[in-house]
Amino acid sequence: MQILGVRIKKAGRILYFEPNEEEIAINDFVIVETSRGMECGKVVVAPRELSSEENIESEPGVPLSKIYRKATEEDLVRVEENRAGEKLAFEICMQKIAEHGLPMKLINVEYTFDVNKIIFFFTADGRVDFRELVRDLAAIFRTRIELRQVGVRDEAKLLGGMGGCGRPLCCATFLGEFIPVSIRMAKDQNLSLNPTKISGVCGRLMCCLKYENDLYCENCPKQTIIFKPRVGSRVVVADGEGKVVAVSFSRRNATILLDTNKTVVAGWEDILPVNAEDFEAIEEPPKIEEEPPKPIEEPPKPIEEPPKPPEKPFRHDRPRRVEAFNRRYSRNEKFEQENRPERPIKPRGDKNRRQSKRDRRK
Repeated sequence: MQILGVRIKKAGRILYFEPNEEEIAINDFVIVETSRGMECGKVVVAPRELSSEENIESEPGVPLSKIYRKATEEDLVRVEENRAGEKLAFEICMQKIAEHGLPMKLINVEYTFDVNKIIFFFTADGRVDFRELVRDLAAIFRTRIELRQVGVRDEAKLLGGMGGCGRPLCCATFLGEFIPVSIRMAKDQNLSLNPTKISGVCGRLMCCLKYENDLYCENCPKQTIIFKPRVGSRVVVADGEGKVVAVSFSRRNATILLDTNKTVVAGWEDILPVNAEDFEAIEEPPKIEEEPPKPIEEPPKPIEEPPKPPEKPFRHDRPRRVEAFNRRYSRNEKFEQENRPERPIKPRGDKNRRQSKRDRRK
């Protein structure tokens, strides 16, 4: 079986599909069916053979499917029309948000290829009741409407921008998925722990901290001691600098009140102290090494013993001798039946009746 990789959006996730009978090469546009509907994407991974050990899905939880067809010139023109329609839908949605007075910020609008669904991306501090907004948008566009709330990292990916290095954002150019980053990586690379210098445009730790972390920590010894922060100590986390207000020993995390009056919860591994004296070292219990399995020994063969003579059964288990029984209790049943005396038959009226109590009283 052959597979190829298709990217729907720029810097989007690569989805894998099974090619059809058409000849498809890299940089060709194809029409595929995803969980959102029909989409037009670009082939970024050339067709290759799928080995028996690989288990690749089109999308998480979706089995591998085939490409619908190769895109034509008319399909590419339709894609450009959808891009123009997205700009118009963005302006209309902004007007409706202002009319309803909703506390949300619209980020981007996306059309599916067949315009069967329109997706509006927005950010908000909390939950937003946008049911009336969805009804108004569905009445205008006459199609399915989906409003999706995203975080600050997805907002930077959708909007794009320039990083502190002077280059376009990694997430908006080539990163398909976000990489988990921790402040421990900045410490291992001997970087400044100032949150303003190691944070990106989104306010989170920069994704590029992961790129060279393996080179620094390839031969580093594994840390066997975890530091527990004390309540009231000053610490540095990914969101900034703050003060520890609570510590949970069972969950191994701490609640930190940042200088911006924001409360966050972080694990002990992701917390760095401003003063090393404010932390307590906790030794991890040594790991018990598992003993290698012992080879299975064959059981010894049983020693053959000479056969024992048969034991005599007990008295009550011995069978009776039939000859002696018949000789002692010999009876001729047929003779007894023939010579048995007849039993006198008494008439029923001659039977002596018992006197009743009433007759006795008389």
